[in-house]
Amino acid sequence: MTFTVGRPNAIPQHPRLSRRCALQAGALGLVGLGINHLEALRAAPVAGAKPSGPAGGKARSVIYIFLSGGLAQHDSFDMKPEAPAEIRGEFQPIATNTPGLSICEHLPRLAQRSHLWAVCRSLSHPSNDHSAGHHIMLTGRTMIPPGFNPSVPMPSDWPSLPSIVGGVTQPRNNLPPAVVLPEKLIHYSRRVIPGQFGGEMGAKHDPWFIESSPYNSLGYGAYPEYEFDHQERPNMPRRTAFQAPDLTLPEGFGGARLVNRLQLLGNIDRQRADLERFATIEQFDRTRQGAISLLTDRRIREAIDVTATAPEVQERYGKNSFGWSLLMARRLVEAGVNLVQVNLGNNETWDTHGEAFPHLKDLLFPPTDKALSALLDDLNESGLLDSTLIVMAGEFGRTPKVTHLPQHYKLPGRDHWGPVQSVFFAGGGVRGGTVVGSSDKIGAFPATHRQTPENMAATMYHSLGLPDTVAWHDELNRPHHLYYGEPILGLL
Repeated sequence: MTFTVGRPNAIPQHPRLSRRCALQAGALGLVGLGINHLEALRAAPVAGAKPSGPAGGKARSVIYIFLSGGLAQHDSFDMKPEAPAEIRGEFQPIATNTPGLSICEHLPRLAQRSHLWAVCRSLSHPSNDHSAGHHIMLTGRTMIPPGFNPSVPMPSDWPSLPSIVGGVTQPRNNLPPAVVLPEKLIHYSRRVIPGQFGGEMGAKHDPWFIESSPYNSLGYGAYPEYEFDHQERPNMPRRTAFQAPDLTLPEGFGGARLVNRLQLLGNIDRQRADLERFATIEQFDRTRQGAISLLTDRRIREAIDVTATAPEVQERYGKNSFGWSLLMARRLVEAGVNLVQVNLGNNETWDTHGEAFPHLKDLLFPPTDKALSALLDDLNESGLLDSTLIVMAGEFGRTPKVTHLPQHYKLPGRDHWGPVQSVFFAGGGVRGGTVVGSSDKIGAFPATHRQTPENMAATMYHSLGLPDTVAWHDELNRPHHLYYGEPILGLL
């Protein structure tokens, strides 16, 4: 595990520790925890951050479903049946459970549950670039930060939404406040997408990544059941299993040995007075506590090991990476995690430049419709939907006009389009059956009630009960406030 303490460019100084402190610090590594698929455990609250407090929000948790690649609004939640064929596309609208509200015919389960969700059809930002769009929608900040590099995450990037929520909310049940699953967002070129990390908050505030599906192929979608390739290239490597993270103890490190080492660490902890002034030691202690809780808490192991769930539950969500990921998100929320970001598809899965209509119809909408509906049902039946805000968005929408790139695709699709997209909301006090805003006749620009990524982020913060006075403080004790917009009016 690697921890960055202090300014990234600071000249390193050797700390002056007594021999006793040095021995105590070294003993902190005696636990010897090896946790497969988990990033360094960085769940410590931001220094100087104010704890969350009531601000009229109803949610205790947020599930942010991110559709990397960009969902086509015309083919999902903002259909234009009266527009010309090159605008409206191939799909037909169907009525939902809400009078006057129609969505795509290939989302029938969500149509039946429209009383549980709302849609904003007017969210807008100026970028058509994947990397910039990801950064905008993963951080809730439209302005690109100084020094932004689309090819690599930078320390000067804005912090991600999970990093911010993880920093300014209090952990519950000794759990990390924010988690991202089932993998980091990585381009097929192996380029790591910026906007997912702690950025200017520091690497120690990167969110916890539960990597249940290590990225090792060029495939798209809800593997193994619905994996595909947009360009249908031959011999594409496939992922054949959704691998639950290994939270077992290392080989030769049994339960009794763990207890003995924890007792030893307990003795060391009684001498904490000599260690409190060393921030690095403090960070390691928080890490150790988080690691121990993951290893010893049965609820956490069960929440993460979703492939061992009863077969009927897996069938309701779908036995694929989309279904298993949303099932894991539900369980983590039940266990007490404040924010869970779920990446439904890596390698810009929703980037439907070509083969758009068969891929949406047969490979993308079926697992999404099934898993998201099961999530809504379970949270609603358990009474947790009212305290769990669900948000689903991509980095942008898609172009109004259907296009064709014959050199890459056999069939047409739509290109990148930042000026408008539809964003799905449910739970957390959201008024079901509500439509906020509208796009113009061809779904190109907001027509009414234009919203921004800042407003989407503010809606999340407000729902979590974070007042607009909350800030995180950097190493110079400068406050950085969360709110750069207002909660979306008419949604809550």
